[in-house]
Amino acid sequence: MSLERRIDTFAAESDTSKLGKEALQTLEELLDQLEAGALRSAARDANGTWRAIPWVKRGILLGFRIGHLANMSVPEADQRYRFSFVDKHTYPARQFTERDGVRIVPGGSSIRRGAHIASGVVCMPPMYVNVGAYVGAGTMIDSHALVGSCAQIGERVHLSAAAQIGGVLEPVNASPVIIEDDALVGGNCGVYEGTVVRRRAVLAAGVVLTRGTPVYDLVKERVIRADVETPLEIPEGAVVVPGARAVTAQWGQRNGLSLQTPVIVKYRDEKTDVATALEAWLR
Repeated sequence: MSLERRIDTFAAESDTSKLGKEALQTLEELLDQLEAGALRSAARDANGTWRAIPWVKRGILLGFRIGHLANMSVPEADQRYRFSFVDKHTYPARQFTERDGVRIVPGGSSIRRGAHIASGVVCMPPMYVNVGAYVGAGTMIDSHALVGSCAQIGERVHLSAAAQIGGVLEPVNASPVIIEDDALVGGNCGVYEGTVVRRRAVLAAGVVLTRGTPVYDLVKERVIRADVETPLEIPEGAVVVPGARAVTAQWGQRNGLSLQTPVIVKYRDEKTDVATALEAWLR
């Protein structure tokens, strides 16, 4: 029986007491494949559309159902000062060696079981990557950055300090956040609710993107929005900065109020590339 069919069979069982050793072995197989990058929680089709793979997300959720709380604390010579962690035993922190080619600088970072971290990734402390996430080769995850569950991060991406890439496990058909190759996500950015940031886009510090966020494109004079069928999508090479738009209601106008909104001020060119060339040295 295929991994997908086994996952669906076990996920359909409402009585967790009936989910024994075979279910746990199936989960381990799923997590191994996710870590190796042989399987992903979302995929891009020939038209460039990203879609969640529901059965993979069902498998991840199965892991929480069959897991029990376990002490995962890091022991120290003096037990009073050890790092104390308690979590589901099915999702411990991943362990790495130099053969993985991943640079994890000391200082409190954690990468959960079932996350793919490609060779050449740099992790600056403290940072966190959740289960089901995919992080491509040569990417930098800076201090205080979060890569949420099932988020898909491309190659040579820079997630700057305190960038928050949202995760989503439920509903299982909901698309995760996508950051494509060579994108730069500035400090204190927030990208949530299935937003897609296309390759080579630049999000300036402080940009917040959600499904309900309208993005004003000054270059092409249009407003980019999500709808029921499609997520918010930042175009390839777009340079996005925090902006504001006036409140049109009379009371808001009288009080000079405005609302935060991202604005595309240009599309990436040689000058933008020179400004971001430092990222290669940091890697």
